[in-house]
Order: sequence, then C-alpha cells, then structure tokens
Amino acid sequence: MSRDLTRLMRPRSIAVLGSAWAENVIAQCRKMGFDGPVWPVHPHRREVGGLPAYATLGDLPQAPDATFIGVNRHATVEVVAGLSAMGAGGAICFASGWTEAGEPELQRQLVASAGTMPILGPNCYGVINYLDGALLWPDQHGGRRVDRGVALLSQSSNIVINLTMQARGLPVAYVACLGNAAQIGLAELAGALLADERVTALGMYVEGIDDAPALAALAEAGRAAGKGIVCLKSGKTEAARSAAASHTAALAGAGAVSSAYLRQAGIAEVNTLPELLETLKIFHVHGPGIGTRLCSLSCSGGEAGLVADLAAPFGLSFPPPAPAQCARLGAILGPIVAIANPLDYHTFIWGDGLRTTEVFTTMLAGYDAGLFVIDPPRPDRCDPASFQPALDAIVAAQAATGRPAFPVASLPENFDEDRAIRMIEAGVTPLMGLQTALGALKAAQVASGLAGWRPLPARTLRPTRMLDEAEGKRLLQAAGVAIPRGVVGRTLADLTGKGAGLTPPLVLKGLGFAHKSEAGAVRIGLQSLDGQSEIPGATGYLLEEMVTGTVAEVLLGLRRDPVYGVTLTLGLGGVTAELLADTVTLVLPVGTDEILAALRRLRLWPMLDGFRGRPKADIGAVARIAMRLGQVMQDRPDLEEIEINPVLVRETGAVAVDALIRKAI
Repeated sequence: MSRDLTRLMRPRSIAVLGSAWAENVIAQCRKMGFDGPVWPVHPHRREVGGLPAYATLGDLPQAPDATFIGVNRHATVEVVAGLSAMGAGGAICFASGWTEAGEPELQRQLVASAGTMPILGPNCYGVINYLDGALLWPDQHGGRRVDRGVALLSQSSNIVINLTMQARGLPVAYVACLGNAAQIGLAELAGALLADERVTALGMYVEGIDDAPALAALAEAGRAAGKGIVCLKSGKTEAARSAAASHTAALAGAGAVSSAYLRQAGIAEVNTLPELLETLKIFHVHGPGIGTRLCSLSCSGGEAGLVADLAAPFGLSFPPPAPAQCARLGAILGPIVAIANPLDYHTFIWGDGLRTTEVFTTMLAGYDAGLFVIDPPRPDRCDPASFQPALDAIVAAQAATGRPAFPVASLPENFDEDRAIRMIEAGVTPLMGLQTALGALKAAQVASGLAGWRPLPARTLRPTRMLDEAEGKRLLQAAGVAIPRGVVGRTLADLTGKGAGLTPPLVLKGLGFAHKSEAGAVRIGLQSLDGQSEIPGATGYLLEEMVTGTVAEVLLGLRRDPVYGVTLTLGLGGVTAELLADTVTLVLPVGTDEILAALRRLRLWPMLDGFRGRPKADIGAVARIAMRLGQVMQDRPDLEEIEINPVLVRETGAVAVDALIRKAI
C-alpha cells in the first residue's frame, strides 16, 4: 500500500503531545523558523513550551497535518486512533516498548488504530524538514535551513543525529527515522523523500531492507529523475558462516548478498559515514554516475604518490594523458615536470591564475572527472590568499570542460565549512579527506543498474532435508546439466554388477554426507571395486567415471534468501573454495552477460582465462549451467539450495561432479 505522506513530511500545522519531549519539539520549530501553528495538547497544563495548550485533540482548531506523540506507549495507541478519526495527516510515535521489547501485539494494535493515516515508528525519533523549518524532532541537531538539498534516512536515530553535525558543506533537506517501521517501511519513506522536487539525492543508513523489489523500483525511478541513492548497510558480517552446511552458505554471507543487491539495483554503497556524506555531495551537485576515467593533479610528488597508493584498493583508474595533452602540458610546465597521471605540476605556476587555469583545463578535458588535491591553510592562524588562484582555476576548469572538478583536501579539517558551502553553491564539490574522497568517487561511479530489474519474491526460510548426491544429480540431469556416467547401489556389493559398463578410472562416493571429502567418503582413481571396503556412515554408494580434460574447478551455488529472493554464487571450487574465498554473488534474475561479467571480477579469473599459456576454460558452459539452475529455482519453490562444487570445466563444456541440494520438508 502506498500512502500520501505529504502532510506529514511538509506540514502546515503541527500538534505535539507530552511534556518535556513536546517542549523540545516546540523549541526546535521556533529555532528553525517554522511559520505555521504549533498546538500543544496536554490534559493538565495550560501552556507547554510557552504556547497555550489544548486539553484534548477535539479542542484543536482543525485536524493537524503532523503530530509528534511524546506520551507512553499505551496512551500512544489511543492518541493515534483519535488522530485518525479526525482526519489528521500523520504522526510520529516516539515511545519505545513495542515489538523490540517483546510486545508485538501492542504494536499490531497501534497499526490497526492508525487505519489509513500514516505513522512513523513506533520507537521513532521523527522527521526534520529543513526546507520548510518543520521539525517533529525532540532533540538537538546540527542542520540549517536550505532551499534544496539531500535527504538522510536512517534506521538509527543516534547515527543520523551525528550526521546532522557534519561541517562538510552538505546541504541537508530532510532527516527522517524509521523506528520499528510498523506501518511505513524503508522504500515507502524513501519514496516520499525523493518525491519532493527540492530533494537532490538520498542517503540511507540501513540495518535491514524490508521490501527489496520496491526499493529497486524506487532506485530506478530516482535515477530517471537524476537523483542518486547512497547506502551504508550495517550488519554485513555473519557469525554463523563457519557453521553453514554448504560452501555457498559460508561464502555468500549477508554482506556479499546485500552488496550484490545494491549494485544490481544501481544504489551506491559506501563503508563509512564520511564516505556517505561525501558521495551525497557529489550526487547533490552532479547527479549519479560520474565517469570512471579520472585524473589527479597536485603540486607535490608526495601527494601524487599518495593518490596512486590510496586509489588502488578502490580500483580507481588514472589512465595516462593523451599525446596532445602531454605536449600542451609540457609546453606550459616546462621540461622539469614529468607529465603523468596523477600529475605533480610542481609550484612553478603557483599564483599564476592564467597558467594554472590552462593546466587544469587541459588535463581535465581528457577525462571524465578530476581530483585537485589542495589544502588551504587554516584561516584563523594563516593567510589562505595565495591558494585562491588555484581554487579559482579549479572552478574555471570545470566551467570550461563541463567535467566535474573536485577540490580534495588531504585532511578533512583543511576545508572550512563556509568555504565548502560557497563552493557547493557555485556548483563545485569540495571533498574532505583524501581516502574518503577516493571512496566517495568510487561509490559515485555506481552503474545504472539493470533496467526493470527486480529481485525474485522472497520467502521465509523453511526446514529442509538434503537430497543425497544421486537424487541431486538426477535433478541436474533433468535440467540439462551434464553429469558423469554412474551407477547407484545400497551397498558395495550392489555396485559390482552395475558398474561393468563404466570406463576406468572410477570414483567411489559414499552418500549421505554434506562434505564427502572431509568425511573421507571419496575414493578416486579406481580401476575396479576390488579390495574396496565399506565407507563408515554411508547411506548408499555412487560409482562414476572420472572426468578428464579438466581445465578448472568452479563452485556454483544458488540459495534462497529471506530478503533478496534467490542468490547465485560463483567462484573457484573444490576443497579449497572456502580457503580461497574468491567468489562473486549475484541476485537473481540475471542474464548470461551478467554472469560472465561476474566471473571476470574474480581475483583468480586469469586461471580461467589461459594464465601463462594454460588452456582457457569454457566459462560460457558455466554460465549456461547457472542460467538453467536459476530457472529450476524459479520453477521449483520447494528447493532451498543447489550447490555444485565442483563443476569441472573443460576447454569445451563443463560437468557437474558433485551436488548438494536442499529441499523444503
């Protein structure tokens, strides 16, 4: 259900209930210059926060657009019912003590009492609207009135309060908290924020995603409107990984899956709060999706080297200048300066605005965007006047080329807030902290996502039973996946006659083990079954022809995820899969091209691509297996997991030699 949150987010009138918390809300509205009426409601006090109080909701002049409810949880349910009945626009439910405290029934009563009226929370700090000065917020904050800016949405009130204290020049239009999200979820609130034409981008601190398809749809609509979304996702570690039954479960942890989802949805992901703020600055000024070809300029060889070193882990590209650029830059800078990227332009042109502008413009013209490392002296103890020609040259280079030019301070405190605000208002984005800036630039390069992509519907995970390998391979064969020739028996004696038609060398496997190699349940290179003893714990046996001509071993695993639908994990396989931990994860549905691109992101991709004269593996065959099994997962809702480890890949073709499949009971 999509609700109209306009009155709640952009109120013309505000009601507040409670005592101390209500007084704080009144003080914040007054401080921010809200020009609409604020109506305190209190049954016993004649005034609250210096304003005349109304004894009941029924005494109000009219139904309020937005209400901050700062009373206890049981009274909150009654207040919400009253507001809904009188046609109020929405409410913030501040009180705690609901599902998070073991009271889910009380939270269900709250949602029922709201009816169609929007509520945020419960256990929610509220909303700040810096555009209109409307604050449903019971605490201090560090923001200021703006005409346009980014929105911050958080599942942690304390973290978003900290974000409002930033001194980086970022104009913040809204701050909003979800609380328990009993009624209004992440995607719905995010959509309401982005719907305001004055909002330029959205930053989210997310602990959990409640509706992955809806958020993917919102991200696509945001990009179409030129509004990027940046996400800092917490809870990416998974303590239970080592106890997982399959390699796929161990390797495709919560972080890998959420990152895959964000990448495919076209949502920029960052790892730190400073990166979140700096990426939002880029999106605010330039929109989402800056180019990948970057240049870096500084007047110090140390800074140039530091840029190169710090950029490497982010995978940022600094290609060399074109010959024409080199010639022109050399003519301006002289023979002593080595023309490169990153470029140390020395200080020969320092203070010469015309030549500095020509150098900056010539370099930037050959790239998608440029970093200009510059640390103005602190104005309280020093005179920064000598840095102004270089700063002016950065602005001029951006204007002349139409390419984003980023002044980057190596230390965040070396750009004071007033200077940062002025530059952003002029359309130039200063970035604070060299490493943070590089992380933000990488995040801002987020791909546009897959047009129309939505993850498959998620299902609650269910108890399962594991198919034995023989059952699993019959399922694979029915899906068109190649498997070795083999026979099955309950005992070794059962195999004696059945295996006569198999060509040695052979592999003997005991059935009933999740990890047969670790259990000693695999015997390879056999010419016959002569002399073979029973395998302890085996529930049956599988005798197969060994696969020859193998170029590489690949792990291929699909599993259901309770948030993101179905995931696909690919990596180098065999018994070393978890040790190498070199995997990529995708969220279905995906096409063959996406699977092939994912394989190329593996660190050990060269092992599949003919490293040092080795034969090339047929990765197209791997992609075809993945596509077929992805369809199986869509067609068979009873299947929870399919893992093949390994797929033995030849120069032509690939064979699944192991199968771990879990089916819902």
